Amino acid sequence: MQITLIGLGLNEGELSGSAKAALSQGAKIFARTAQSPSYRSLGGYDVQPLDELFTSSRNFDTLNKKLADTVIKQSKLTDVIYCVDGAVCEDNACKIILSRKKDVKVIEGPSKTSYAVNLAGIKTTCVSGVSAYDIKNLKPSPAAVVYDIDCYYIASEVKIALSDLYGEEADCTFICGGKAVKIKIYEIDRQKDYNMTCAVAVEESDFLVKDRYDYNDVLNIVRVLRAPGGCPWDRAQTNESIRQNMIEEAYELVDAINKNDDDMLWEETGDVLLQAAFHTVLKEEQGAFTSQDVTTRLVKKLIFRHSHIFGKDKAADENSALGVWDKNKEIEKKHSTYGESVAAVPDNFPACMRAQKVQKRASKAGLDYLSAMSAADKLTEDTDSCINALLDGKEDLAKKLCGDMLFDAVSVCRLAGADSEQALTERTAEFAELFIKAEEIALSEGKNVKDFGELEWNWYLLRAKNAIKEH
Repeated sequence: MQITLIGLGLNEGELSGSAKAALSQGAKIFARTAQSPSYRSLGGYDVQPLDELFTSSRNFDTLNKKLADTVIKQSKLTDVIYCVDGAVCEDNACKIILSRKKDVKVIEGPSKTSYAVNLAGIKTTCVSGVSAYDIKNLKPSPAAVVYDIDCYYIASEVKIALSDLYGEEADCTFICGGKAVKIKIYEIDRQKDYNMTCAVAVEESDFLVKDRYDYNDVLNIVRVLRAPGGCPWDRAQTNESIRQNMIEEAYELVDAINKNDDDMLWEETGDVLLQAAFHTVLKEEQGAFTSQDVTTRLVKKLIFRHSHIFGKDKAADENSALGVWDKNKEIEKKHSTYGESVAAVPDNFPACMRAQKVQKRASKAGLDYLSAMSAADKLTEDTDSCINALLDGKEDLAKKLCGDMLFDAVSVCRLAGADSEQALTERTAEFAELFIKAEEIALSEGKNVKDFGELEWNWYLLRAKNAIKEH
């Protein structure tokens, strides 16, 4: 049997001639709701509103499935018409019906989005329209319309979402009952009345005075700086010339994390993002790849590697989840041998970090110490050999053994459950603090630390340690 979907528009009298003709054919007629002004256009027809499904549904996803099921079930018995307020293309139940049934007839009506755009005087043609109940799906765009703001709670959710995209101080237009008033976004949940006719329309400000920016804006400003007439320094850069910047910014970000400084972390995260955007724009100019390619590859990677979430693998805890990730990573990288995996560890990693990662990958092939204790035994052996080499005056051998000792120390850390890079970083910070305090105490007593021997330094280091503990 035939299913026909009809958009009623927003107000009485917006029913099209083709819609009236369809309604007169004797089909079973359902309406999504009788609570909208446009429902009055159906006054001369035998219509069954489906408002009772609203109260029996846990959420709007359930509601839309029930609405679609009702229409499809009826279509097995007779021709059926389903009428929605606004446009068919804006109704999620209609989208479900169209995905499940072929040869569905659609008779569109005026959309809630276009209605709000006209009332608000939105100038751009790039407008995103979304129901307030789908506000989580609203993406950044030059302008947006959010409709179906029928209660205070939903108004509050809309305010939060639009504040994040456009800024809470940005101007917007609040529409209710055909009337439009200019307000700030933070005032969306401070209005006197909310009903099915309520909507908000917002258009972003000029680029230089926007309250909020997104990743596309970062890319765009880099493009402007790189364009003819842009910044001479930015125009002169290459991927190679700014590669050290990424390392420096990454270290500054980690420093912010270590200091538990949210403001610093906020800033440094942006600096790392800028470096990623800069490298992307440079490669766009070369025709290598685009920003869309980058984000697409990233999301696809996350989906593939999390097959315990998006696929058939299972992971009951953190370790098993990491195992799934590593397995999928090897598949993705097309590593057929353990050696290929070891060779893929970047050469420019910090020494401890690279040693630890190489050891981990080799251990998957079974090459590893039995325990941290056995690694410590090897460290002791190499330390003794190094001491003997120094005593025998064999400096070249001693230098080589120093590498062995450090490599063994990384093995001890790894098998003891410590991150060698982090452990050394923390120990260095402790030593620096202790040294600075010891010198401070010595100077306060008129001592010259250059005259200190081992005993004097040990004495002042002990006093520094006690002083630090007291604080």
